[in-house]
This record gives sequence, structure tokens and C-alpha cells, in this order.
Amino acid sequence: METWRGIDATPDGWPASVVAIGVFDGVHRGHAALIRTAVKAAAERDARCVVVTFDPHPTAVVAPNAVPPQLTSVERRVELLGALGVDGVCVLPFTKELSQRSPEEFVRGVLVDRLHAVGVVVGENFRFGHKAAGDVKHLAELGADLGFEVLAQGLSADIEAFSSTRVRASLAQGDVEGASAILGRDFGVEGTVVHGHARGADLGFPTANLRPLPGFAIPSDGIYTGWFHMDSRRLPAAISIGTNPTFGDEERSVEAFLLDFSGNLYDAEVRLDFVSRLRGQIAFGDVDDLVKQIETDVAQTRAALGLDRGR
Repeated sequence: METWRGIDATPDGWPASVVAIGVFDGVHRGHAALIRTAVKAAAERDARCVVVTFDPHPTAVVAPNAVPPQLTSVERRVELLGALGVDGVCVLPFTKELSQRSPEEFVRGVLVDRLHAVGVVVGENFRFGHKAAGDVKHLAELGADLGFEVLAQGLSADIEAFSSTRVRASLAQGDVEGASAILGRDFGVEGTVVHGHARGADLGFPTANLRPLPGFAIPSDGIYTGWFHMDSRRLPAAISIGTNPTFGDEERSVEAFLLDFSGNLYDAEVRLDFVSRLRGQIAFGDVDDLVKQIETDVAQTRAALGLDRGR
């Protein structure tokens, strides 16, 4: 799969394409259904399948005070799109200039002149061009003149159930399993391992403190089970999100205790995938009570992740 940023970076000689267009934040099951339609249509037309997505989220330009928490980084989004079998991903920088292009300018400059579209796949509520003036009907009219067919993915009852908005709502309630059901995989938080207060080490449970990417969705406060991804490694983890009320902290943190692991993780770029929620955040009056609860949390994490089988 080829990936490029900006339409002018499209590889020379890029052939006829079926193009899927969208932000695809989260690449949830509804997005996946649309992409599979595009992959199938490309195969039927002996064409390439290319996804056009945007960075930053268009709302950051057209309504900066209403930007929703993001679900995936651009890099992770490209990885997930590639796993669906597309031939290329074009990441379009969403700028004020792009937002002011007319529907006709967008179609000619992006879809026709550079990607040589013979088919375009979008959701039936797709809008494009300056002030969202273009809709699916307008796109189909342009396609009839310019030589491409528009395939609008209908929002059936099943597909409508899969939305980035619903993922965010589930995460806000701590329902990581509900979010994962919509996504079709475990929800992940990406970031960098940084220094913390080192209290975990003092208690016998050293944690990796994650600095999440700014502006991205985080599950609500609580204790979770999950997997810690670093390079090609996947390690089981008990994850804490919150303000550590036992110690009176005010800053919210994301910390992961990695089971059966020791080593230096500082500055590593990682991803935490959330599997289930164990409990809410609790303020303990005694550190010994906190340690006992952590021991219970770790045992429950082992069970939830299937690590105690055969013992």
C-alpha cells in the first residue's frame, strides 16, 4: 500500500481509481463497510482503490470550538485502512484554502485530475466543498459529466449503529467494551511514556505513565484491563485513569502496570488497548488498603485477559 500527504504528492502515473472519501476517525465498523464496498468496486473495474482522508479533522478549521476528541492518530488510521485492503491512502491537509474550494474545484482537482476516479464511494450523508454546498446528488451529477460513478453507502440500521459519536459517548461512560463493539477491535490510546511520581514503584507496582496525544479521547476515570503495545510487543496491563485521590492529586493521569515485566520504558511511543473496566476510582484512607486493592485488580486483570488459564 502507498501513502502520501497532499494531492500534489500523488505518485506519478497513478492509474484509474475507485476513491473512498471521509475523515474515518476511528475506522469503525461502519467505515470498514464503506471501504470494503470501494475495494470490491475497484476490483470489478480493474482499478486501484484509494482512500482520501483529512488531517486535521475538518472541524478544527471550520468550527475550532467544536472539535470532537479524536479516536485515532493519522498514522494509526492509515494502518487500519491498509488492513482493509486498499491500494493507497491520500491524507489531505485540511486547510482554510481547501475548505473554501467549490464542490466542482474539489472534484476536478482531487478526484479527476490526480486520482483519475472511475468510481467514488461515500456515505449517503456526505457533504463537500465550500460551506458544505455539495451533496451526493451534486457529486453524482459531476460524475456523470466527468466520467465517474458515485456509490453512496446507505445508512442501514446496522451501519447507523456504528459511529464515531457513539464511540466517544461509550468512552465517556467508561464503557470500553461498548466502544470496542462499535470499532470492531479494542479501543486504543496512543502516547509517550513519561516520568511520573514513582509512587507505584514504592508500592511494589511500578507503572508506565502515558502522556496521551493531545486532543484525543480517553475513557472515563477508573481501573481497566488491557494490552500495552510497544513496537511489535504486546504486554498485559492493569490500567488506571484518574487523579489518584488517595494522594490528593489534581492532574489526571493514565498509568499502566505491566504484568510480569521489568525494564526502562521512558520515551517509548506506545499504545494502550482497553479490554474491560474493573471498577471506578476510589480514595483509600490507608495505603495498605490501596495495595490490597491493587493486588485484587492485578488478579482480576489476569483472569480477564485469560492469563490464569492452566495454572
